Amino acid sequence: MGAVLLEELRTFTARLQCAEAASGDPGLGIDLLDAIETLKSVGCAVQAVITDDVATSVRADRRARELPRAEWDRGIASQIALARRESPNRGGRHLGFAQALVHEMPHTLAMLRSGRLNEWRATLLVRETACLSATDRGIVDRRLCSDPAILDGVGDRGLIVRAKALAVELDAASVVRRHRKAVSERRVTTRPAPDSMAYLSVLMPVEQAVCLQATLGRDADSLIATGNSGGRTRNQLMVDLLFERGTEASVASGVPVAVNLVLSDETLLAGGHEAAQLHGFGPVPAGIARQLVADAVDRDTATSLQRVYSCPRSGALTAMESQSRTFPKSLRKMIDLRDRTCRTPWCDAPIRHHDHIRSLRKLGKTTARNGSGLCEACNYAKEAPGWTARPVHNPGRTHLIDLGTPTGHHYRSAAPPLPSAARQSEVEAVLIAHLRAS
Repeated sequence: MGAVLLEELRTFTARLQCAEAASGDPGLGIDLLDAIETLKSVGCAVQAVITDDVATSVRADRRARELPRAEWDRGIASQIALARRESPNRGGRHLGFAQALVHEMPHTLAMLRSGRLNEWRATLLVRETACLSATDRGIVDRRLCSDPAILDGVGDRGLIVRAKALAVELDAASVVRRHRKAVSERRVTTRPAPDSMAYLSVLMPVEQAVCLQATLGRDADSLIATGNSGGRTRNQLMVDLLFERGTEASVASGVPVAVNLVLSDETLLAGGHEAAQLHGFGPVPAGIARQLVADAVDRDTATSLQRVYSCPRSGALTAMESQSRTFPKSLRKMIDLRDRTCRTPWCDAPIRHHDHIRSLRKLGKTTARNGSGLCEACNYAKEAPGWTARPVHNPGRTHLIDLGTPTGHHYRSAAPPLPSAARQSEVEAVLIAHLRAS
């Protein structure tokens, strides 16, 4: 039955790919949108049921083989993430979401399966009831989703308010504990933004966030009122004040911490147009990269230049000039520059572990070819029973890894290419002269 259903799904998917717009008939177009939205919700419900079944089957198999309890769940979320072409972090969320729906929230699952509730709104219900016991969660599920009319026309914010109100009514103490736990998880993160900018996100208690924003706004208004704004807008002043107070350095004095900027010699010295790579951020336009280097030099910021060698055809990292006599440190840095983020497919988390692809137990060597950068979660998942990993011989191209899961599925991960080297020998000569002079 399962194999027949899989083939039917693939046939239907192929047919849907050939669907065309309802040209000239907006009424039919709206009906198609509605039908496809219902299809998406039904698919999400079935995915949740299958996800829970996969997790249950894997745990039962490991329990039957008398593996330690700590091994029962390892790597399951990562397999789900790979199948859904998403990061392991999202795989864990999908797994938790599925378990909550299947075992604790049958009415929410039924509404999702009927198309009356989409995946995001179901996720909000799961999230806002996560602190409750299974019994209390079931009560919220019944009171909000047993009748589709209850949430009909209610927006996301209204749905959250209703779920929170019921959670407080049923178990106020658990809501308080959840708040305390959330406070303990406060953090600062960054993510890329358009136009070579970045978002700095701070997760903190609401009263602290409001206080911080109000203080920055007040001080920016004061600078504008006294004529000391330097032509900057209120928003610009608030950002500059935040930077200065967080780093104890003025915006004009440069960045006081190490920043790894990888760019080709042609981009640096010959006006090339290939983007540079800012480690931990992503691509930076050539003009901005040159400006960053020029500003650092002009402001007398500590600056160093280190040669990185790549294959001229594929852009694969082949070697790096060492400034340290400690080989492991240089090797770790080379892997960081080559991989940039976690090498698990669809995971772009920061590198936390430098892993032997073929483990030392299997006579794997400590080399760049047998090394990969992984986030903590992916490294632990890879050690679960049934997982395999091996470097793939890929001459003339970037570093390639084959990752196998316990179900026999295989996924490949190729390292991104480095900026290409310049072809002009004059540029190489200028670069060498600069390196010798430094």
